Amino acid sequence: MGFVANARMYAVTPQVQAAWQELFAWVARRSGVPLRYLDHAAPAPLEALWARPDLGAVFMCGFPFASAQPQPRLLAAPVPSPPRYRGQATYCTDFVVRADRPFRSLADTFGGRIGWTVGHSQSGYNAVRHHLAELESGGRYATWVGPLVTPRRVIDAVIDGMIDVGPLDSYVHDLLRQHDPQRAAQLRVVDSTTMTPIPPLVAAAALDEVAAMRLREALLCCHEAPELARTRDAVLLARFALADPGDYQMLQSWEQQADAAGVPAPAASGRRIGDQSSEAD
Repeated sequence: MGFVANARMYAVTPQVQAAWQELFAWVARRSGVPLRYLDHAAPAPLEALWARPDLGAVFMCGFPFASAQPQPRLLAAPVPSPPRYRGQATYCTDFVVRADRPFRSLADTFGGRIGWTVGHSQSGYNAVRHHLAELESGGRYATWVGPLVTPRRVIDAVIDGMIDVGPLDSYVHDLLRQHDPQRAAQLRVVDSTTMTPIPPLVAAAALDEVAAMRLREALLCCHEAPELARTRDAVLLARFALADPGDYQMLQSWEQQADAAGVPAPAASGRRIGDQSSEAD
């Protein structure tokens, strides 16, 4: 039985996707576990990908990973190479506005329109609500616009003026700066959340432990392979690190804190949220 690999979450351009495919091909050769790259492009839902029984090495958001039953096998987590990650397998959400807008802080966007991606997203939804819950000002917006589903649609919505501010996975943002600098230059960061465990590579629970161990070992030595130097540079990867499934449980408590603070939950309502005051209870 063959297994599939996928990096849709961090394949921000065709060049980056090709680099991830090269990395997965190397991992398959090194581990002896056959991996076939599956092109699961938007608008195909990520939930359908994560539910497949033949996952071999697929990026999965940490928020749904924490509550998945059965839980996929956690292989390893990427350590992005930009300095802000400090050599850790972490990431955050950047709140971005259009570069030519007058906003200088996140507070300047309160009362306007904020975007969100999907209800199972850590960077595009859960982290947004938690960050707003932590603000003493209790930031509120007139309209929550979504589901925008993908980071690309968040970027488009910000640039086109559909929303005033939008959440962007920081690793996606850094890859965009590297590979599409003209697009990235149209955005400006007005705030960022605290760092949390980054989406890991997972395999299906059905994958046997020996195969999972071989894949994990191959991933953990990627940084030592000179033939992968250009590939690692293309995907801004310093290395892969071991990850503990328990580290992701904190993301569920973030949701509970946002609920307790009365931050609107547009994904739960299934519609666009308008009047914030009616949702705060």
